[in-house]
Amino acid sequence: MVSWFKEEFGHPEVAEALRSGEEAEALFDRLVADIPPGAMGLMLQPFWSPGLRLPGPEAKGAVIGFGDVHTRGHLYRAILEGLAYSLRQGKERIEKATRTPINQLRVSGGGSQSRQAMQVTADIFGLPTAKPHLYETSGLGAAITAAVGLGFHRDFAAAVAAMTRIGEVFEPQDEHHTLYDALYREVYLKMYRRLRPLYQRIRAITGYPP
Repeated sequence: MVSWFKEEFGHPEVAEALRSGEEAEALFDRLVADIPPGAMGLMLQPFWSPGLRLPGPEAKGAVIGFGDVHTRGHLYRAILEGLAYSLRQGKERIEKATRTPINQLRVSGGGSQSRQAMQVTADIFGLPTAKPHLYETSGLGAAITAAVGLGFHRDFAAAVAAMTRIGEVFEPQDEHHTLYDALYREVYLKMYRRLRPLYQRIRAITGYPP
C-alpha cells in the first residue's frame, strides 16, 4: 500500500528524493509528522487485495470520513493506521486461538525504517514496539544459519544471542492509544461486516475481483 501511495500520490516526494538523495519513504514520514492521530476522522480498511476467508474474496479497500480538511498527508497517515488496525485484529485472533497473550512487538523490514509507522503501531496496539538493530532480518537469518552451519556458533540459540539485538523501542503514548482504541473498537471492527454486503453487490455487478 505504501508502494501504491508512492506511485499514485507521491510524485512530489519521489522528485525531491531524486534531487536530495533521500528515500521517498523518509519524506513521507515528514508528510504525516503534523497530522494528528486518527487523521482527523479518516478511517481506512486496507483490503487493497482480495482475501480468502477474513476478509473474503469479495473484499475491497475502503476509506471513510473524508472532508475538505483532508490532504495527501491525512491519507498516508490513514494508510499507516489502517494497516496497524488490521495487524492488531490479527494479533487478537492469534491470542484467542492460542490462549497466549502477546505483550511485546518486534517490527522488521522496510516498515521498521519509518519512525511514524513504528509509533503508530505502538499507539494502536498499546504495546512497546521494538525494531532490531538492522531492518534486513531475512538476510540476518540467512547469516545466522550459515554461522551455525560453519561452526562459528554451537547452535541457533547461541548464534541468535550473539548476532541479534534490539534497536530502538517505541513506547505507546496513553492519550493516543485511548483515541485509537475507541476508533478500532467502535469503527474499524465494524467496517467490514457492514460493508461486506455492498462489496458482494459490487462484485456481482462488475465482476471485480474475479
